[in-house]
Amino acid sequence: MESLIKKSDRRLRLVKSQKKRYLYKNIDWTQRLILVIGYRGTGKTTLLLQHLGSSEKRKGIYLSLDDLIFETNRLVPVVEQLYDKGYRLFLIDEVHKYLWWSKDLKQLYDDFPDIQIVGTGSSILDISKGNADLSRRASVYHLYGLSFREYMYFNKNIALPELTLDDIITKHHEIAPDLLDTFEQATDFQKYLRYGYFPFFLEAKNTYYQKLEDTINLVMESDISTFEELQYSTTRTMKKLLYVISQSVPFKPNIQKLSQKLEAPRNTILRLLDYLSQADILILLKASTKGQSYLQKPEKIYLQNTNFINLFSPTQANIGNIRETFFFNQLNPGHQVTAPKFGDFLIEGSILFEVGGPNKTSDQISGIPNSYLALDIPSGNGKRIPLWLFGLLY
Repeated sequence: MESLIKKSDRRLRLVKSQKKRYLYKNIDWTQRLILVIGYRGTGKTTLLLQHLGSSEKRKGIYLSLDDLIFETNRLVPVVEQLYDKGYRLFLIDEVHKYLWWSKDLKQLYDDFPDIQIVGTGSSILDISKGNADLSRRASVYHLYGLSFREYMYFNKNIALPELTLDDIITKHHEIAPDLLDTFEQATDFQKYLRYGYFPFFLEAKNTYYQKLEDTINLVMESDISTFEELQYSTTRTMKKLLYVISQSVPFKPNIQKLSQKLEAPRNTILRLLDYLSQADILILLKASTKGQSYLQKPEKIYLQNTNFINLFSPTQANIGNIRETFFFNQLNPGHQVTAPKFGDFLIEGSILFEVGGPNKTSDQISGIPNSYLALDIPSGNGKRIPLWLFGLLY
């Protein structure tokens, strides 16, 4: 126990002055069981420690379930011993690496009504799976990578406002000119698109892409394969699938051809696409979000963020793909995004967007009500909206 307490104190001392991610203020910290899921490197551990540091009423401890102690000890008796020492707040990291995560969290929730548990796990984590269904007990939040707004705050300490989609559509001609005086839009935006999505860019930019590649491999080999109990051959197929897609995004999938090329059944290809999407490596653009099943073929497949594009195509990244990926990536956390019959993206089933460069015209969406252009321009007018503004949505 003393070793766990010392490790917790040591980790806490390292993060007291850290800036907070957008999700911190959105979490209802009064809930007894909170799970924060997200891709590796988005800041989940820091968020846990910041909550621990701000807790004054409850004695708390940080526990990582990939600690060697949990190779031979179950979580429940460890918490019981800490409970007897007065601990009432438990920040539990990496729950997906622990075989009995759902069963033990359920038991702790039921047996200790006066404690709070805040856990983190991989994006692939499904709380309805495992040994116990936590869907009626846990409040689940998804932590995405940095928005352009957060990148400016973390990188340059520039506090751009958080906007709603309605703000952007109706007031962009007023908002953009005022904000352009506060930063170098063209330069800062391009840097964000290349290496600003994950907070660890602050550690060392020269090793950023190596870390991106390492995390993608870890997510496929450790998070997805272990959690879904995939065979080695299936994991290899998943890696090949990602490579094929990465070379031609946005990818309009022909599942039959992919099946033949990768020598895998059609349903296996669709299932792997679903895993890669759940794990925040890909984003799948589908015709509808209702009654979704992995058997529903996506209309287009995108890499999850623009930094991934630059990883896979460092010298040949397609600017049109980068623009569309940025738009999809920034809208996806808070809005329903589907594939329309005309244009690029349909938001909430009623707002149509075409994404493009400065010379893009509205010919493709002419006559369609509630349609707009999201363009790579500093400032806009009418239905011509600056693309970078959509990076202020969270």
